[in-house]
Amino acid sequence: MNQVKEHLKMSEKIGYAMGDLACNLVFQTISIFLLIYYTDIFGISPAAASTLFLVARLWDAINDPIMGGIVDRTNTKWGKFRPYLLWGAIPFGILAVLCFTTPDFSYTGKLVYAYITYIGLGMAYTFINVPYGALTSSMTQDSSDRASLSSIRMFFAMTGGLIVAVGIPSLTKSLGDGNPAKGYQLTMIIFAVISVVLLMITFFTTKERHTSINENKVSKINLKTIVKIFKANHPLQIICLAFVILFGNNAITGSVGVYFFKYNLMREDLISLNLVLSMVVTLISLLFTPLLLKKMEKKNIFILGMAITLIRPIVSFTTSVPLILIGSVIGSIGAGFATGVVWGLVPDTIEYGEYKTGIRAEGTIYAIVGFFFKFGMALGGMIPGFVLQMTGYIENTVQTTTALIGIQSLVSIVPLLLIIVLIIVLNFYKLDNKTYSKILIELKNRQNNRKDVNNV
Repeated sequence: MNQVKEHLKMSEKIGYAMGDLACNLVFQTISIFLLIYYTDIFGISPAAASTLFLVARLWDAINDPIMGGIVDRTNTKWGKFRPYLLWGAIPFGILAVLCFTTPDFSYTGKLVYAYITYIGLGMAYTFINVPYGALTSSMTQDSSDRASLSSIRMFFAMTGGLIVAVGIPSLTKSLGDGNPAKGYQLTMIIFAVISVVLLMITFFTTKERHTSINENKVSKINLKTIVKIFKANHPLQIICLAFVILFGNNAITGSVGVYFFKYNLMREDLISLNLVLSMVVTLISLLFTPLLLKKMEKKNIFILGMAITLIRPIVSFTTSVPLILIGSVIGSIGAGFATGVVWGLVPDTIEYGEYKTGIRAEGTIYAIVGFFFKFGMALGGMIPGFVLQMTGYIENTVQTTTALIGIQSLVSIVPLLLIIVLIIVLNFYKLDNKTYSKILIELKNRQNNRKDVNNV
């Protein structure tokens, strides 16, 4: 039986991508600025901030699978995944503002407040992002269409990052009028309102078409079922390991880059320029991903992109500003290629898992991926804080040689090793387009056979 081709309209692809723009206005702000906000403005130690990141991710180990199970049992008049965008938008926006609000509390009070608001924001993000990611598998089953959808989604995600790169340094300064705490709060109010509106747009412009490829749906999610789904799905295992390394590395370089420019290079004025250059080049590079998809497998594009990004940590062994900016631009080309396909690999593992186990559990798989994604972010967010603490970092002052070495190692040695390991891991991903097409045909045949039996 031939696979029926389907193609999404560009308007729906853009509508879906608005959701990632919404999430990244908050997510990128957290990734790049939350650690330095906590240490230099909010007023807690690097070790305390790192411990908070770790605890929040340990909670995600419980929270994400629960959310995946809830999503897989959802059935509303709006569909299975879209309702969570509607229900979660406003709480997500409110918690984003609270997370960047500095209360007049004691140190202990601030620490408790940080735990409540940051973990709360993480839960709101999970509430939206698990069903948002799984929505891709419901919109289309065409692999090339999914890749295109992923590229457009990541283009808008990177646009969110670009807005953050330009907006946070400039808006916090202008709106704060000498008070950085006030500047962060007012900036996040603006970003939160925009995010809520964009999530609503995604809700109204997308459509669920394939929430069930067959009738053998998972009815109850428990730890045993999650283990079964994960154990039988080798491509999913590789993707999860890759996500830990990739997003762990992104978290390290994203948060420490601000420290590197401020203290090692003594060029805090170039933080925004470096971020903007990186984002713009990544966005341009993303535009070429669809052309590469016509010639190469998604996995190979991912590997190519990561190989190019190796230039960033290599030039970071120096303190030459021109070399670092040039390396950042070249590395961003590779980052764009990798970003354009990374999330496009995940939906294919859903059909692979169904083929192997007979269970189609979109929400659970995205919850599993989400956990490893956030676990990588947690490690990436935790490691810099502890390194800063151990090397004697003191906020808003000239750093010791030891502290400067610690910061430089986090933007050079650590990412260099992580990217090399990531490239090795990706070579074990074997779910190519040909295999995926055969799996879809087999699943369709199973569905038709069940229909024939039921009609007898």
